[in-house]
Amino acid sequence: MEQVRLGNSGLHVSRICLGTMTFGMQVDEPDAFAILDTAAEAGVTFLDTADVYPLRGEPGTTEEIVGRWLHGKRDRFVVATKCGMPLGPEPWQKGCSRNHILSSVEASLRRLDTDHIDLYQLHCFDPLTPLDETLSALDSLVQSGKVRYLGCSNWLAYQVALALGRSDLHDSARFVCVQPRYNLLHRAMERELVPLCLDQGIGVIPYNPLAGGLLTGKHRHVDPPAPDTRFGMSPIYRTLYWRADEFDTVDALEPLAREAGLSLATLAVAWTLAKPAVTSSIVGASRAEQLRDSLAATTVSLDADLVRELDRVTAPHRGGPPI
Repeated sequence: MEQVRLGNSGLHVSRICLGTMTFGMQVDEPDAFAILDTAAEAGVTFLDTADVYPLRGEPGTTEEIVGRWLHGKRDRFVVATKCGMPLGPEPWQKGCSRNHILSSVEASLRRLDTDHIDLYQLHCFDPLTPLDETLSALDSLVQSGKVRYLGCSNWLAYQVALALGRSDLHDSARFVCVQPRYNLLHRAMERELVPLCLDQGIGVIPYNPLAGGLLTGKHRHVDPPAPDTRFGMSPIYRTLYWRADEFDTVDALEPLAREAGLSLATLAVAWTLAKPAVTSSIVGASRAEQLRDSLAATTVSLDADLVRELDRVTAPHRGGPPI
């Protein structure tokens, strides 16, 4: 699998990143190891997790599973994790304060059984903490060697721009990537975040390229979601995608995938990889065999006319023009 630079940094990552949010929730440890083995055999060298995973269960369990699998082969993989989401009821157990960041990174290092994190990302924006405090804490981690590169997830374009400006002003480590939700059914980031990233040399590593599984074409709106799927387990995903208009778009995309000789899942992931701003697309699975279609996207070169047609069909999901 092709290894590419993450934005304009010196860090190289695989074009597919394995997301691990299902580990410890939908997926037990033996099946998680099988998924990791399958991804590694296909050339995936980029792994993404978070201290809050799994979203249902004991936070940190996912990092522990990944850490045990990495034993003896840590130097073959780029490991990314995140902090900032609530880990408990107390106000200091969430957010991007110096206190929470420094305690979170130590806990992640311990669970991942490693002496450094290749990519450390803020999982959400914290409006209650001064941005300079957050960025100073992150810079200290880079200077100490505990963290090699920095990124953020679920930040708006103006928030990323502010952070880049403050980092440049103080000559401190800056974000090298962003991790937004991005797929054929959710294209809002194209309005402002993508132009900013292209201008600033920031890599984009989108999560949810399959829209929680809706873009596999296996779900039908007339049927209730299966209890062992992301839609069955997460009210958030049902709110995001389980709507008639989303299913109508999927119905319009399926014949385009057939005409291209691709599964809908392969087409959806390949579409994200065809975008100039995208470095690597984050895909997950609840079974090893589910990775096949996503991994196949790295071998596909979508025709320019097909990309334009996909963009046209999904244009309503891009959001309106700025006002």
